[in-house]
Amino acid sequence: MAVTQAFADALRSCGARGALSCARALHGRLVAVGLASAVFLQNTLLHAYLSCGALPDARRLLQADIAHPNVITHNVMLNGYAKLGRLSDAIELFDRMPARDVASWNTLMSGYFQSRQQFAALETFVSMHRSGDSSPNAFTFSCAMKSCGALGWHGLALQLLGMVQKFDSQDDSEVETSLVDMFVRCGDVDLAARLFVRVENPTIFCRNSMLVGYAKTYGADCALELFDSMPERDVVSWNMMVSALSQSGRVREALDMAVEMYSKGVRLDSTTYTSCLTACARLPSLGWGKQLHAQVIRNLPRIDSYVASALVELYAKCSCFKEAKGVFNSLRDRNNVAWTVLISGFLQHGCFTESVELFNQMRAELMTLDQFALATLISGCCSRMDLCLGRQLHSLCLRSGQIQAVVVSNSLISMYAKCGNLQSAESIFRVMSERDIVSWTSMITAYSQAGNIMKAREFFDGMSTKNVITWNAMLGAYIQHGAEEDGLNMYSTMLSEKDVRPDWVTYVTLFKGCADLGANKLGDQIIGDTVKVGLILDTSVANAAITMYSKCGRILEARKVFDFLNAKDIVSWNAMITGYSQHGLGKQAIEIFDDMLKRGAKPDYISYVAVLSGCSHSGLVQEGKSYFDMMKKVHNISPGLEHFSCMVDLLGRAGHLTEAKDLIDKMPMKPTAEVWGALLSACKIHGNNELAELAAKQLFELDSPDSGSYMLMAKIYADAGKSDDSAQVRKLMRDKGIKKNPGYSWMEVDNKVHVFKADDVSHPQVIAIRNKLDELMEKIAALGYVRTESPRSEIHHSEKLAVAFGLMSLPDWMPIHIMKNLRICNDCHTVIKLISSMTGREFVIRDAVRFHHFKGGSCSCGDYW
Repeated sequence: MAVTQAFADALRSCGARGALSCARALHGRLVAVGLASAVFLQNTLLHAYLSCGALPDARRLLQADIAHPNVITHNVMLNGYAKLGRLSDAIELFDRMPARDVASWNTLMSGYFQSRQQFAALETFVSMHRSGDSSPNAFTFSCAMKSCGALGWHGLALQLLGMVQKFDSQDDSEVETSLVDMFVRCGDVDLAARLFVRVENPTIFCRNSMLVGYAKTYGADCALELFDSMPERDVVSWNMMVSALSQSGRVREALDMAVEMYSKGVRLDSTTYTSCLTACARLPSLGWGKQLHAQVIRNLPRIDSYVASALVELYAKCSCFKEAKGVFNSLRDRNNVAWTVLISGFLQHGCFTESVELFNQMRAELMTLDQFALATLISGCCSRMDLCLGRQLHSLCLRSGQIQAVVVSNSLISMYAKCGNLQSAESIFRVMSERDIVSWTSMITAYSQAGNIMKAREFFDGMSTKNVITWNAMLGAYIQHGAEEDGLNMYSTMLSEKDVRPDWVTYVTLFKGCADLGANKLGDQIIGDTVKVGLILDTSVANAAITMYSKCGRILEARKVFDFLNAKDIVSWNAMITGYSQHGLGKQAIEIFDDMLKRGAKPDYISYVAVLSGCSHSGLVQEGKSYFDMMKKVHNISPGLEHFSCMVDLLGRAGHLTEAKDLIDKMPMKPTAEVWGALLSACKIHGNNELAELAAKQLFELDSPDSGSYMLMAKIYADAGKSDDSAQVRKLMRDKGIKKNPGYSWMEVDNKVHVFKADDVSHPQVIAIRNKLDELMEKIAALGYVRTESPRSEIHHSEKLAVAFGLMSLPDWMPIHIMKNLRICNDCHTVIKLISSMTGREFVIRDAVRFHHFKGGSCSCGDYW
C-alpha cells in the first residue's frame, strides 16, 4: 500500500507540474515493478497524462493497457477530453460508457457549458434526470443554473428552484450562490434579493452578482449600499461599481471610485481602465483621460482591444483625432470595435468624409464588412439626410448579406424615415426575417414624425412584446401631435401592463401633455405617481413638473418643486424663469436669474430669452436693456431672433417705438414675422399708424401664413376710420388664401377637457351656458359695462363661454383655469375683470402669450399686455 501511495503521489505531482517526461518515466517504473495493471494507479497515470496535455499517451494507455476500465477511468478520460476542447470525443466516449455516475453527467454538462453550448448542457441535465441512474448533486444544479442564467430563461429558472428544494439542496453554499446569480441574469432581481438574504455567509461572487442586479434594476445607490456593507471586496467588486456609476451618468463618482480603489491597494486591470476611459469620454475630460492613458502604459503589460477602443473613443469625443488615430495605428490587431469607434467619433464631430474614408480603409484591410460599422455609417447618412450615399450603403448591405443583421436593417429604416422615404423604410421592415423592439419602435417613431398617428398605432398594436421605450414612443406620438387626451388615456393602459414600468421619459412626456391641455387634476395625479416610484427626485422629471405647473397657471406649486429640487441644472433655472415670465412676474423672473448667476450656473441662449420675456411682460425697460447688453459682454452669447423679438416687444410696449425700430434696423440678421409683429402690436397700443403701416408692409412681404398680423392691421385701420384700407387688408387675406385663425378655449372639469368655440353649439350644455353668460352680461352692464364691439363678437368669444361654464360647474372655492389659443381681446379682458369682482371668483387664463390672473376686479397684468 505504501508503494502504491508513493507512486500515486508522484504521478499527481507530475500532472500538477505538467512534467510529461517524469510521468512517462514513472509509467516505465510501474511496468518494471509489476504495478502497471493496478486500476487505481492506471487511473492516476491517465489523469497525469491528460493534465500534461499528452492526449496520445492517454489514449494508448486507455486502449492498450487498461484491460478493465471502471467508471472512474472513463470519467477521467471524459474530463480530459472536455478540458482539452475535444468535446466531440467526450460525447463519443460518454455514449459508449457501459455505466455512468453523477460525475459522468456533470463532466459532460460542464464541457458543454465551457464551450458555450448552454442549451446542450441543459438537455444533458434533462436526460440525466430522466435516466434515473444518478441523482443530481450541488455541482449538477450549479452547472444547470449557470446555463439557464446565461440563456436568461426565467421559466426554467423557477423550475430549477423547485427541483433544488425537492432534492433538499437549497442550503448548499454553491447552490445558494448559483441560484442568486441565475435569477439576477434572468432579470428577476426581486427573487434574487430574497434568496440572497437567506444566504448565511455569501461569497464574494454571490455579493458581486447582487451588485450587478441592484445596479441594473434599482440603480447605483442601491448597489453602493451593498458595496459599502461588503466585508471584503475583490477587483471585480470595484470594477462593477465603477461601471455602474459610469453607466448611470455619474461619471465623476465613477472616477472617484477608481481613485479610492487604487488608494486601497487594489490593482486596476483592463476592465477598470476601460470603464474609467469610457467615463472620461462621457464627460468628456481630456485631462483625466490622458492621466489614465499614462497609467495604462505603465501598469498594463499590453493594451488589449477593449482599452484601446476606449482610448480611441475618448480622444475622438474630445476632438483629438490625431491622438485617436495614433492609438488606433499602434494596435497590432485592429478589431471591428476599434474601427467602429473611430468611425463613430469622426461622425459625431461632423467629419463625414473622413468617416467614409475610414470605412473604405477598414473594408480593404479586414476584407470583411462589420455590421456595427455599417450601421454607424448609415446613421451618419441619416444625420446628414444623405439619401444618395444611404442607398449605396443599402445596396452594399444587400450584396454582402449584412441586410440580415437586425442592427443594420434598423439603421436603414431610421435613415429612410428621416429622409422622408417611409415607403422604403416600411419595405425593409416587412422583409426582415427577425425584428427586435428597436425595429418596431423605429416604425412607430417614423410615422409619428410624419404626423400619421393612425399608422404609428397600427405598428404599436402589431407588437407582441412592448417595453417602456415603445410605450413612450406611442405616448409621445399622441402628445406631440395634439392628441393629448388619447396619450393621457394611454398612460392608464400602460399602468395595467405587468412587465412595463414607466420611466423618467414617460413622466416628462405626460407632464407635457398635461401642460398643453391645462389638465390640473390629472397633473396632480401623475405627480403623485412620480413620488411613489421615487422619480420626482429625477432632475428631468422635476423640470417637466415645473413647466407643467407653470403652464397650468399654478406658479406657486411650480416654485415649490423648484425649491425642492437639489440637483438643479440649466433647464431647471430656465423653466422657473420662463414660468414667472409667462405669468407677468418679471421681477421674480429677474430674482431667479440673478440667483442662478450667484450660484455659479452659466446662463445659456434660452435663459436670456426667458428673462428678457419677463422684462417685456412687466415693462422693465432698463433691466431688459441691461440683460441684453450682458449677453454678449459677459457670457459671449450672440443675440438671436428671439432676443431681438423680446427687445422690440419690450421697447414697443413701453412706448419707445422709434428705439424699437432702430433696433430692428441694426439687427445682424433679417427680421422675421415675429419681430415685425411685435412692433405692429406696439403701434396699435400707442396709436402710431404710420409706423404700423411700415411694419405691416414688411409682414405682408414675408408672406407669413399667420392671420393675426392681417387682422391687427385691419383693426388699426378700422379704429382710425379708414374702412377702405381695412377692407383692402381683408381682401389681401382672401387673395392669399389666409383664413382667420379660429379662437377656442378649453378647461378641465371632472377629469374631462371641455372645448369652446365662438358660436359653438356642440357642447351638450350649450343652452345653459349661453343663458348663464346672458345673465352675467346683464349684471356687469348694471355695473357700468358698455359693449365696445359687435354683439356677436362680444357675447360669443370662447373664453366668455368657458367662464360661464366654469361658474356653473366648479365649486365656489376653486379657481377657474382656462386656456386659449389666441391673445385675449380687450373686451373679454374687461368683462372677466368685472365678473371676478361681481362673483368673488378667481380666474386664471392662459392665452397665446402669457397668463392673466383675474381677482377682485383686477388682473395680474396691470392692463399691460
